[in-house]
Amino acid sequence: MAVTSFALADYVVFALMLVVSAAVGIYYAWVDRSRRNPGNFLTGGRKLTALPVSLSLTASFMSAITVLSFPAEVYQYGANIGFYGLSYLMAMLITSEVFLPIFYKLEITSTFEYLELRFNRATRLLGTLLFIVQTILYSGIVIYVPALALNQVTGMNLWGVVISTGVVCTFYCTLVLVFFSLQLGVMIAGFLSVIIASVILQGGVINIFSDSQHGGRINFWDFDTNPLRRHTFWTVAIGGTFLWTSIYGTNQSQVQRYISFLFYCLWLILLCAVFAGMCLYSIYKSCDPWTSGLLSALDQLMPYLVMDVLGDYPGLPGLFVAAAFSGSLSTVSSSINALAAVTVEDLIKPYASMSERQLAWISKGTSLLYGVLCIGMAGLASLLGPIFQAVISIFGVIGGPLLGLFTLGILCPFATSKGALSGVVLGLAVSLWVAIGAQIYPPPPEMSRPLSLTTEGYFTSGFTTPIIRPALADWYSVSYLYFSPIGTIITISVGLIVSVLTGK
Repeated sequence: MAVTSFALADYVVFALMLVVSAAVGIYYAWVDRSRRNPGNFLTGGRKLTALPVSLSLTASFMSAITVLSFPAEVYQYGANIGFYGLSYLMAMLITSEVFLPIFYKLEITSTFEYLELRFNRATRLLGTLLFIVQTILYSGIVIYVPALALNQVTGMNLWGVVISTGVVCTFYCTLVLVFFSLQLGVMIAGFLSVIIASVILQGGVINIFSDSQHGGRINFWDFDTNPLRRHTFWTVAIGGTFLWTSIYGTNQSQVQRYISFLFYCLWLILLCAVFAGMCLYSIYKSCDPWTSGLLSALDQLMPYLVMDVLGDYPGLPGLFVAAAFSGSLSTVSSSINALAAVTVEDLIKPYASMSERQLAWISKGTSLLYGVLCIGMAGLASLLGPIFQAVISIFGVIGGPLLGLFTLGILCPFATSKGALSGVVLGLAVSLWVAIGAQIYPPPPEMSRPLSLTTEGYFTSGFTTPIIRPALADWYSVSYLYFSPIGTIITISVGLIVSVLTGK
């Protein structure tokens, strides 16, 4: 490795991205200064056109986790997670046919307003609180991940970077809801810079595919139906469909944007992430830097590769890290914005009479508060293990029951408020039970099936400690991608039974 840290040009590129992002926020805040309306602040006045909305949707969840953790996942477990492309399609169809028409016609700012209209205020309050917890946990992880990257390539203090990232995201969000074209463009440029350099280094795309094939990374044809297997066609396609439907069908940070349109560009980002993972394996197939102890976390693999293949080109490593931070900037700002929306619409408006100007200022004040909370939650992220799995688990455990709750209201006319509350509580309890059990007793290697990594290029050694498995080992070993279907199915099933027993 010729270069191990940022050059001056890298710092300039990275700083320029932050400055431009802040400038965009300041500009739109100045333009919108005379319209102190929470609806304008939170939804763009429902006047956005297709392009900025679709870019916003893509950037909102294509965060640093996609830039850093997705390629690392392919590096360790193979490319069959690319079946997410199918789950994106299924989620898009379900969202556009089931959820979008309801929210669009109601012209609501908060998705949880629907729950009160359909059931009662207690159901709305429970849904709001679950969303707030989910979003704060997720945003904490999103702040933590790019800090890992910058720590790897610059040696800067990890927690200093965490706090700095959170402050920038909070400042950016409290100004205005902006369009995410800039962030998405930087993310794609960062991906492409690494991919092109890797292809040149390995002698072409065919060589990278060949290395990935021989290393077992191209494992698309795994149709094992065993629900305990970590990644198969079925776990990724079915579990991913439930997961992404809960995100794009009911998640507040998405609904307040597709009041105008849905989304595209997801497949492009997915393709870049999967191929970047193949590049990782092709380059480090005989000298894995993670198991050799050169990295403190698997999620630092991509920044390690960046400095390896782009270190001799000042400015390009800065571009990639800017891509990671750009993803976090868009994700955390949209999440904080959504938290402010549900706080105003679900926790303040129903209980207090305030002017539109007062509500607008409260929206910005709560954005600042949630920014501080998300920075605090970033500390928890360091204890959750593999970042990609942690994020999917959080969305599965909480998003699954929420998806079941909305589905129950929209598709089951005879469902009652008692059934809805009973279903979502039990669905949350069971999915949380499984997730906590899986965290304490991780699935055995024969189920998770990490692919072989070798350190022939390094002089290292290591060992593993066997884990004593409890009687419920198989229950805890279920694929983390099934946390969402479990919560959704239990919520709907229990909700229907209780509704039949208690309803008219």
